[in-house]
Amino acid sequence: MAGKGAEKSSNGAGAASPARAAAVALLGQVLGQGRLLSEAMQGGPFVKLDPAERAAAQRLATGVLRNLGRCDQMLKSRLRKAPPLFVRNVLRLGTFELCTGGAAHGVVNDCVSLISADRKTKTMSGLVNAILRRLSEEGPEQWAKLRAPRLPRWLREPLATAWGGKAVSAMEIAHAAGAPLDITVTSDAEGWAGKLGAELLPTGSLRLAEQGQVSALPGFDEGAWWVQDAAAAMPAKLLGDVAGLSVLDMCAAPGGKTMQLAAAGAKVTALDLSESRMARITENLLRTGLKAETVVGDALEAEGDYDAILLDAPCSATGTIRRHPDLPHAKGGEGISELIGLQAAMIDHALGLLKPGGRLVFCTCSLLPDEGECQVDEALARHDGLTVLPLEAEWIEPKWRSEEGGLRLRPDFWPERGGMDGFYVAVLQKPE
Repeated sequence: MAGKGAEKSSNGAGAASPARAAAVALLGQVLGQGRLLSEAMQGGPFVKLDPAERAAAQRLATGVLRNLGRCDQMLKSRLRKAPPLFVRNVLRLGTFELCTGGAAHGVVNDCVSLISADRKTKTMSGLVNAILRRLSEEGPEQWAKLRAPRLPRWLREPLATAWGGKAVSAMEIAHAAGAPLDITVTSDAEGWAGKLGAELLPTGSLRLAEQGQVSALPGFDEGAWWVQDAAAAMPAKLLGDVAGLSVLDMCAAPGGKTMQLAAAGAKVTALDLSESRMARITENLLRTGLKAETVVGDALEAEGDYDAILLDAPCSATGTIRRHPDLPHAKGGEGISELIGLQAAMIDHALGLLKPGGRLVFCTCSLLPDEGECQVDEALARHDGLTVLPLEAEWIEPKWRSEEGGLRLRPDFWPERGGMDGFYVAVLQKPE
């Protein structure tokens, strides 16, 4: 049920549950201030909640953002004019919960309490009560007939140009469905699939249908695995045999690829600009018992001489919307041109750190060709003798291959398995 974990109120009679209040506050920061959900969760009422309430608030806010188009469509015919953002967000929250299995009594009462508690909006409590009461009766059946929410125009138009409208519609369905939990194991994938009740994917990742509390799952404490989307696990695999090689993970956070490379026997240097993110990588290395040198610094100032480099470059992150539905609402397409310039500079610098004949895996979690295929085409034009290595892994499906020799992964691929994050990957080889 969508409202699970948000029913009890610790604020006394007539007060909304802390989880619902915090969820509305999170929505206000994303939709009103353009903040990412991860940033919004660092302060405000959210941080004062106990762990169960935090989880419920995050789940509610994420559910509304993932279904924002559906919520607004359900409300459009029931509102004569758009109310203030705070009221809209309360109505969106109530609509999402009521249409996806939330208990009407708790949902409606909490939403009305939120409106009544605000001096500026308390006169609208009757309207909110009436709308949500009707939705509790009519909503679920109507909700089920609505199409998946459309991406905002700033993103939908370039994606339709690149991949076609039918493909974008399929991506939107994948985004609305959300994402299962994928993990990468250090060894014995078949054994851990059995212990966790997971599906062993063709690429070697494990996929769990039920997520639950990650840290409570078997194997977490002993460091047998880590969370990593199946698509995000492919770039490191495409480097091939790295045992004994010196490998730079150039933008290492959140660290999944660093651990993959270390588990494969590479001498890994993990580099990242963020000290806090590097601390998280160090923590995960300790948990898994894997070894890597960790360095906090600017990738464009990195020095060294490496056999191979993995560059998961900063990008628009448009391939991760099924996991982070706040992205298209918090961002508006601004800054992508600067990211494209940064990616090109990083490719050039990485090639300068490679030994002759060394390999560079370039990847981005983006759906935009300008951050993938075009970057490789332009790098080939800038660097004489640079080549794209053919990708021979047996798990690669033909439709994933792109013209210049890389892989184009999309959320609508593997629909029968629950999809994958959007990614672009290519392996470049420096001339001898």
